[in-house]
This record gives sequence, structure tokens and C-alpha cells, in this order.
Amino acid sequence: MPATTGGRSTIEDVARLARVSRTTVSNFLNGRDARMNDETRLRIRSAMDALSYVPLASARQLRTGHAEIIGVIVPSVANPFWGEFVRAAEEGALAAGFGVLVGSSERLAERERTHAEAMYRQGIRAVIFGSSPLSIGHIVPLAERGLSVVAFDREFHGGDIPNIEWATVDNRLGARLATGHLLELGHRRIGFLSGPIRTASRRDRLDGYRDALGAAGLSFDGSLVWEGSQSSAFGDDEGAALGALGARQLAELPEPPTALVCINDMYAIGAMTGLEHAGLSVPDDVSVIGFDDIPLASYTRPALTTIRQPVAAMARAAVDVLIRRLRAEPPPTDFRHVYEPELVVRASTSPTHPHQELE
Repeated sequence: MPATTGGRSTIEDVARLARVSRTTVSNFLNGRDARMNDETRLRIRSAMDALSYVPLASARQLRTGHAEIIGVIVPSVANPFWGEFVRAAEEGALAAGFGVLVGSSERLAERERTHAEAMYRQGIRAVIFGSSPLSIGHIVPLAERGLSVVAFDREFHGGDIPNIEWATVDNRLGARLATGHLLELGHRRIGFLSGPIRTASRRDRLDGYRDALGAAGLSFDGSLVWEGSQSSAFGDDEGAALGALGARQLAELPEPPTALVCINDMYAIGAMTGLEHAGLSVPDDVSVIGFDDIPLASYTRPALTTIRQPVAAMARAAVDVLIRRLRAEPPPTDFRHVYEPELVVRASTSPTHPHQELE
């Protein structure tokens, strides 16, 4: 084994043991190995293992001008959807030699900006923002200073600066699919259960619900839309509790809904519990459909009908486009801004029954 300098293996030591140039090892460490053959990669990995070589992150940061970390700011990891998103983002980042730093913003612009500025000070130059804000004005100053951004769960709007990437499921289509499914089952009084509708994705889902009702010749009834208090927070931490409360209040209407479109699966799971506490059965008395298809959705009783988001694919794509920006590489040719949702039918929805009043 070759001697090392100062008791710590260096990149030159790895190059000598692997019988390659220092540049080749550097390319391997920085992910520029697309044209490298497998045998060379194996020799480099074997040399690194034999020498217990660990690249110095600080040295790479000095060389590249950025930390090899992707920032991910989500509304709240209390919602399992965001836990799945972070897990998939981390897998994609680790595969490229990057780490992930996570922050929860509660969808508050000031908290999101604080997280992003702290990340920027630590040398992080790429961040995924998942709060789906109506405006991204609070992000623009950092983007203008060189922060690469993917705005997740919202589409590009006219006021956005053009160098911000975005990626989302088609939220409006997803809500149309959810509402259309209930309409096909014979439901005509369909409620919409959500926290405060002050995000781009929630507005798109409400629009999709209205689209489906209109296509079926039904008038929009604002009394069937529950969104809690407009003075309250966005409800990401307490989604299940709000779902239970909203479902009970909708069930107390003089003409209650026979089905509920819920803004996400956590609200839907809470709604099923709230309806049960109100003495109602799902789906015999009220059908319930969610949005996201979190892993828990198939284990509820009854199993939850929902709209599936391709969360892993979206998270990995967001990470990939940011890493390519950091490496000054062209964006992937297959990068998709809008992903298609999928209706997943389970046991929480069923056709209307004779005891349910139809219009």
C-alpha cells in the first residue's frame, strides 16, 4: 500500500492505488463518470475502501463554490406525504454524491425565507420549496443571488422569474378525477373538505372539483366547501383532526353531502373517523376520497380511495435538475414539469344507496 501524507489518505493516494490519474478520481468523486468504464470505477472504489479515503466536503465546497447538499423545505413532515417526498429526494441526492438538509416551514413565507437564507449561508446553492405559495416573491432575492430553485406543487405563474424550475402533479385534473368518480357512482351532493384554500395546489384542486360539477350540470354550492377558519394556519400538522371536524360539521347540514372530496389523505382519514363518531358509516352513508395515496391509505378501514401522486418520481426529478444546474450541465431532456395523477379505487367509495337523497 502506498504511503499517505500526514496519516490521512489523499486523492493522489487513491489515484496511485487505482492506477488512474488524479483527474479521473476527481471526476468520479464529482459524478462526472458517465463515460467511465465499470472496471475503472471498481478500481477507484476498491482503492478508496482500502485507504479508508473520505473526500473532504469543505475542500469540494472551496473548489466548486457550493456545498454538496440539496435543501428541501416542506410544509410539515407530520404529513406522511412529505416524509415520502424527502425520502425519495434523499435517495436521488445520495446516488449523486449529495446530501439533503430538511426544514419545515408550516407554509409561512417568513419561515421559509429564514430556512433558505440559513441554507445559503452554509453554502447550499440548490433548494426545493414545497409549500405551493401563491407568490414566490420571498424566494426571488435568493434566486437572484445564485440560489437554484425548484418550486414544487405549483405551476409557473406569470410573475415568477424565469430561471426558477417548477414541478407538480396536475392538481386540477386530480380533483376532477376524484369528483368525477363520485359522480359516476351517483352522488350529487358532494362536499369539498380542505384547510384554508390559500395555496396554489389547493386552489387548483377546488377548481377541478368545480369543473367536474359543472361538466355534470350541477351548480356549485359554497355551503358544501369546508376550509376551517380563514384566520387559522394551513392545517398541515393537524390535517386529520381538521378532517374529522370538517366532516362532522358538513354532516350536520340540513342537506348533508353523500360524498366528500378531501384535500389530501390525512384530511380524508380524519374525515372517516369524524363521520364514524357522528354515527355515519363509510361508504354506506358517506363516500370519502383522498389525494396523495400515502402508504397508510391502503391500510385504513375501509381502505381509502384516493388520487395517487408519483411522489418518488417527482422528488428525484427535482433533485436531478438541481444537481445538473450546480454542475453546469444541461437539464435532463425528460424533465417533466407536470405529472399526471391516477385514480386509485378502494373501499371508501361506493354507489349511492336508496336512503341517500338524490337531486
